[in-house]
Amino acid sequence: MNSNYLSSKPRYEILDGLRGIAAIVVVFYHLMECYPKNIISSYFAHGYLAVDFFFALSGFVLGYAYDNRWQTRQNKTGMTLWHFFKRRLVRLHPMVILGALIGICLFYYSGDIELFGKVDEAVWWMVLLQALLMILMIPLPQSMDIRGWGELTSINGPVWTLMFEYVANILYALFFRHLSKVALGFLVVFCALLTTDCCLRLNLWGVLESDWNSYSVVGGFIFTAEHVYIGYVRLFYPFLIGLLLSRLDKTIKIERGGFLYTSLMVLVVLCVPVLGGDNKIIDGIYQLICILFAFPLILSIGAGSLLKGKKTSRVCVFLGQISFPLYITHYPLIYMHTSWAQRHLGAPICTHIMVGICTFLMALGLAWAAFKLYDEPVRSWLTKHWLKR
Repeated sequence: MNSNYLSSKPRYEILDGLRGIAAIVVVFYHLMECYPKNIISSYFAHGYLAVDFFFALSGFVLGYAYDNRWQTRQNKTGMTLWHFFKRRLVRLHPMVILGALIGICLFYYSGDIELFGKVDEAVWWMVLLQALLMILMIPLPQSMDIRGWGELTSINGPVWTLMFEYVANILYALFFRHLSKVALGFLVVFCALLTTDCCLRLNLWGVLESDWNSYSVVGGFIFTAEHVYIGYVRLFYPFLIGLLLSRLDKTIKIERGGFLYTSLMVLVVLCVPVLGGDNKIIDGIYQLICILFAFPLILSIGAGSLLKGKKTSRVCVFLGQISFPLYITHYPLIYMHTSWAQRHLGAPICTHIMVGICTFLMALGLAWAAFKLYDEPVRSWLTKHWLKR
C-alpha cells in the first residue's frame, strides 16, 4: 500500500487546537482536585468532561483518516488490519511508555500523606511491575493498588482513558467501520440512552451504586463493575457520534473566528461551576446536554471552519502537538503537587497559587520536551523502519 496515503488528507487544525485547549483545562482541573471539594466545584468544575470530548475527537478523526482507506476487492493496495494497528501503536504507544517511565521516576516523591497511604510501603519491584502492566495496557484490580486510590494504574492515572481508546480503535477496525450510516445512527441513539442512564441515575442495569458520583459520568478509572460500565458509556456515545459526523460530512462553517468561538465554547463547558448544589440531577442534566449536544456542535463547527492567519495556525499547531504529551505526562507531577498541597494546607493562598503555576509550567515544559525530544523522533524512526516495511 502507499505509505504516504494519509499525507494527502489535510488536517483539521482547529480540532488540533481544541484538543490542546481541553488538555490544558484537564491539568488545571487536576490541580484544583488537590484541594477541598468546595474549590473544585467552583473552578474548572467539569474538566473531567474533556475525556468525553477527546473520545468524540478520536471518533471523528479516525473516520476521517481511515474510513476510505481500507483494503477491498476493488482496492488491493488499501490498508490492512495489521497496518492499521501498527499505525495506531506508532501514534499512541511511545507516549504511553514515556508516561510509565516518568511515573516510575516520580512515584515515591508523592508519599508521606494519608491520601497516598500505600506509596511509602510499595516495594520497588511492584512499582516496576505495574509500570510494565501499564505499558501492556493491562488494568489493575484494586487489590494491586500501590498508591491508595484504587486506580486502573497506580503509576499514571490518566492512562485509563488510553485503555478505552485502544478498545475503541479495535472495535472500529473490526466492527464499526463496516456499519452503514443508518446502523451507526441507531447505535448512537442506543449509546445516548446509556449516557442518559448515568447522568440521570436511571440505573437501568443495576450497576450504579456509588453516591459520590451519582447523576454524573465521573468514573471509569477503577476496576469495578460500576466503573467499567461508566467507562464504556463515556467512550461509546462520544466516539460513535464523532465517527457518524465524519461520515455525514455535515459541518458548520464560520467564516471568521471559528477557532476563537469553539475554544470559548470548550472553556465554558469545562469550567462552569457545579450546578444545583445538593440537587445533583441539575448538574447531571448539564453533563447530559454537554455530551449529547454541545460536543457534537463544537466538533461540527471546528471541522467546518477555516483558520484565518498564520499566527492562529501556529497556535493550533502548537496546541495540537503538546495535547497528547501534556495529557500523558502531567499526572505524576500532579501526584507530587497533591502531596505538597496536603502537607501545606495552612500556607498562604498566594503560595499555593505560585506553586500551582510552577507545577503547570513544569507540566507544559515537560510536554513540549517530550514531544520534540522523544515522541516526534521516535515516531519518525518507527515509521521509517517498521511502519513502511
